[in-house]
Amino acid sequence: MGREVFIGNQFGTSRELDAYLAAFRIPDLIFQLVAGGALGSAFIPTFTGYLVSGRNKQAWRLASSIVNLVLIVLTACAIVAACFAPWLVGHVVAPGFAPEQQTLTVRLMRIMLLSPIVFGVSGVVMSILNSYQHFLLPALAPSVYNLCIIAGAVLLSPFLGVFGLAWGVVTGSFLHLGIQMPQLIRKGLSYRPVIDVFHPGVQEVGRLMLPRMLGLATVQINFLVNTFLASGLAGGSLAALNYAWMLMLLPQGVFAMGIATAAFPTFSQLAAKGQRHELRQILSQTVRLILYLAIPSSVALILLGEPLTQLLLQRGRFDVSSTAAVVWALRFYALGLIGHSVLEIVTRAFYSLHDTRTPVVIGVAAMAVNIILSLVLIAPLLHGGLALANSLATLGETAVLLIIIRRRLGGLEGGAVLGSAARTLAASAVMAVGVLLFAQWTEGSHTVIRAGGSVLVGGTLFLLASLALRSDELRALRMVLGR
Repeated sequence: MGREVFIGNQFGTSRELDAYLAAFRIPDLIFQLVAGGALGSAFIPTFTGYLVSGRNKQAWRLASSIVNLVLIVLTACAIVAACFAPWLVGHVVAPGFAPEQQTLTVRLMRIMLLSPIVFGVSGVVMSILNSYQHFLLPALAPSVYNLCIIAGAVLLSPFLGVFGLAWGVVTGSFLHLGIQMPQLIRKGLSYRPVIDVFHPGVQEVGRLMLPRMLGLATVQINFLVNTFLASGLAGGSLAALNYAWMLMLLPQGVFAMGIATAAFPTFSQLAAKGQRHELRQILSQTVRLILYLAIPSSVALILLGEPLTQLLLQRGRFDVSSTAAVVWALRFYALGLIGHSVLEIVTRAFYSLHDTRTPVVIGVAAMAVNIILSLVLIAPLLHGGLALANSLATLGETAVLLIIIRRRLGGLEGGAVLGSAARTLAASAVMAVGVLLFAQWTEGSHTVIRAGGSVLVGGTLFLLASLALRSDELRALRMVLGR
């Protein structure tokens, strides 16, 4: 979020920022398909299986082979993408850009194609540390990466323009890897320059990765479709979508991603030991906790989108019109926050069971729905239609996966989940009334008072209502904080 504040101050919702965001699409696509979530979701259960059974040498041979394969494949993909960058920008990424903006996008893309190669190795390192139940340095790595982009915006952009951001991305990728290496060495790093494609673990990772790669491809295709369609709208539409997406991801990243990252190795251990009952219990408890955090966050983003955007972003080249464009998309994205949050948990339950196929099949269907809805809604709602299409498709995808995992595990303690969700909704309704009354009372006041006061009032009311309704999730949070 801090990164977006500095970028917004420097570039607002400008055409240069549109070019930077469009240039990001292909490097991000390459990384996500080859070494992003696909690799982690396949590698962690497999690597953990070797550790649980005490076969540490085999585990490290697996890790070495995967690192070397990732390096070779990502380097080849980056070279090909760099050669065909003009065609990719002109026909796939941003055909609606003017010629000079397309040229800028190509130059930025070629710089940032260095980053997925480094991120590939870093992603494997992150998965290894998570398998050992170490989360601190993998959690700090993205922060270091973002700090480098901030440095690029503040220190380099005044001299290099938007290229300062691109070089910040490249530098950040190297530090993303570097900060994790000390802990990997402590865990007994045993790297070998081998590519053992016949290793059973390598073959298992490949088997699990293929459907997951297809699933991630659907997500990236959705991003490409958004970029493609937004490139034909008014200048700054793509930047506004990106800011709104980042604001929605703030609670999703803090709550859902944090909890899902910590829960995944535990899911994998329980699945490896055949403890389905315990897996079902922990999954149910985790879903209830996610709903407890995501529902009020969604309501808050819808009600407080304008003052929060003004407080966080409106400065420098980010003006009133930029705020209006971001808030328009944010309210539609906020509707899907619950779906995005629960999806992080439920997909990892499938991966822990060595089933990457089911989430992919449902994800492909959701992608098709997203694209159709985007084409239908963009005319009446402009870039807000793209955000609404994403939210509706994600909510549907999450609902279907919950139904399937419930059958797979013989239940999901549905009564407890529904009861918890009902109490959370009631507490969120109390919060909403308080926020609306406070907003009416402070209308015309300084943004800090409007935004900060609303968050304080709303949060207090939600906690008091949760206490009155005896929400189990509040008690669980108190126990965690107490430790």
